[in-house]
Amino acid sequence: MAEDTVARVLRQWQQVRPDLGTAPMALIGRLNRCSALLQQAADAPLRREGLTRPEFDILGTLRREDRELTPGRLARETFASGAAVTKRLRQLELRGLVARRPDARDRRVAHLSLTPEGLDLIDRVLPEQLAYEETLLSGLAPDHREDLADSLGELLLVLEGRLGGALD
Repeated sequence: MAEDTVARVLRQWQQVRPDLGTAPMALIGRLNRCSALLQQAADAPLRREGLTRPEFDILGTLRREDRELTPGRLARETFASGAAVTKRLRQLELRGLVARRPDARDRRVAHLSLTPEGLDLIDRVLPEQLAYEETLLSGLAPDHREDLADSLGELLLVLEGRLGGALD
């Protein structure tokens, strides 16, 4: 059986520090490695459109929520800092993909929505992105994918319960 990068690292640690329990590294190391590889590969369709993953996430959030959102709500929905969202929104506004409407009662509050161009872009790119991601996962059997998604969902609930507030 082929050995993945993390298995090699674990074997090396076992040789130099057999006293350590490296089980957490087996899971977290693989999650981190998969995340890095997927992020590199999975963003190819987005790059063709001149979008970053975080910009795509903002457009996607505005599309799926299907209503105006404040920058703060976008930050919470996309797991980003307020400053990062502000910077991304500025770029998306310059491209004519997002519109900003000041609040009638409090001018410090902005309401954001997709422009027709932004709506067209996300509706065009999302199916391409999903098809591309499908090809990336095609080496896993559908039932294995479902099991993995369920297990990762359980882990996510645990981590959000323990770390969710720390990430805001």
